[in-house]
Amino acid sequence: MSVDSIRAKAEFILKMLANIQTIIVRHNGIVAALSDEIEARPAMLMAWLQIGETLNKIDTDVLAQFGLETDAKGSYDVRNFIAHDYMGVDLGLVEMITRNHLPVLHEKINRMLDECNTGV
Repeated sequence: MSVDSIRAKAEFILKMLANIQTIIVRHNGIVAALSDEIEARPAMLMAWLQIGETLNKIDTDVLAQFGLETDAKGSYDVRNFIAHDYMGVDLGLVEMITRNHLPVLHEKINRMLDECNTGV
């Protein structure tokens, strides 16, 4: 996998994470954002779906290099959970994932992007 491909995927994931964070700020919190069935909730779920899909396209050796193996598997599981059971999505689980895993994932993807940009 080329550095350019990894960089593009990392930038896209960071954009999706930023979108989720923007939605949360605009709604004054995760719970309020997930309560907005018209705009915020679908946008957040779509962003998580895209994150899972994109992480799944990164080579496993690259994921391992940045400690992202578990994050990638979990994100892809969330992607499947959202894509295949939208009506039954457990919003409490989405809240927990957003609250606890978004910051960690953001940090790891930032590190991956930094290394791509410095040529390490």
